[in-house]
Amino acid sequence: MRDTRRDERVMKILFVTSTRIGDTVMTMGLLSHLAEQYPNASFTVACGPLSVPLFRAFPNLEQVIPVWKRPYDLHWIELWMQCVTRHWDLVVDMRSSFLSWCLPASQRRVYRNRHRSETLHKVEQHGRVLGLQKTPNPKIWTTAEDRERANELVPQGKPVLAFGPTTSWEGKQWPIPRYVELMQRLIAPAGILPGARVAIFGTTKERRVLQPMIDAIPPGDFIDIIGKGDLLTAAACLKRCNFFIANDTGLMHLAAAVGVPTLGLFGPSLKENYAPWGTCTGVAETTIPARELIRQIGQTSGTLMGSLTVDATVAAARELWERCACHQLMDSPHKPTSPLRVVEN
Repeated sequence: MRDTRRDERVMKILFVTSTRIGDTVMTMGLLSHLAEQYPNASFTVACGPLSVPLFRAFPNLEQVIPVWKRPYDLHWIELWMQCVTRHWDLVVDMRSSFLSWCLPASQRRVYRNRHRSETLHKVEQHGRVLGLQKTPNPKIWTTAEDRERANELVPQGKPVLAFGPTTSWEGKQWPIPRYVELMQRLIAPAGILPGARVAIFGTTKERRVLQPMIDAIPPGDFIDIIGKGDLLTAAACLKRCNFFIANDTGLMHLAAAVGVPTLGLFGPSLKENYAPWGTCTGVAETTIPARELIRQIGQTSGTLMGSLTVDATVAAARELWERCACHQLMDSPHKPTSPLRVVEN
């Protein structure tokens, strides 16, 4: 029989996080900090339905509640109905909703206007919610099955240059023909990863858009991660890559969180807030300032990334490679062959 007296002593924490994948990833450093601070606590996570798989391997998890957006903010009423019957020791609300004030809770920590800053990265803003002096890095938990699947999809062999070339909003979409040229230059003899295999990440419905890039990859060097598994499968695959380039997307933040050197391509979003987080990350940005592009949203159709050239992106990739390769890529299962001399101990 279950010992209910013992259950009563377990601390119960409700963690309300974002709808979008990237925003959710950027809150996971805070979740990791809470799990370390309260190792015996029971966690319930509320998040957008697309982000649910991110918590599948979280060791302290009791429940994930997907929050399906409803008209008139009715999704918050639905979430309240699922949470109000319990007393929470701690509610951490990263959505700034009224929900946290309407639940029985001993403590509340809510992301509020005073935590926001145009010059501070979102990950740092999140640390302010708990008053932390040191910003906790986002953490992604994967299972043994995820890692085994990644071993199958990204087997041992030559180094892997990976791309996330698509985005859900065309304004952030760097043109696919430029991705093709970028890929060809980076795996050329004078590139940062000469002769590397190329992994492409995306959803099944994006395969047609990605086909020109697939067709440009040398025979036998294509690693197909398009529509293969969920977010944790993608995370485990990313960890086996040597370098990752993507638009400003959730996949970009996921790559940075698992530690692969990550270059984000930025236009109509603020790198100060949304750049990939980590010591081995970088940004290639449009020559037109982000705030000017943001003002154009709704006034024009198509991509707002046109002023980011292939030359500038190659230069940004090389700068990041030279900054990170010697100390970061040594942990990769695929040792790089590059213009840099990598010394193995």
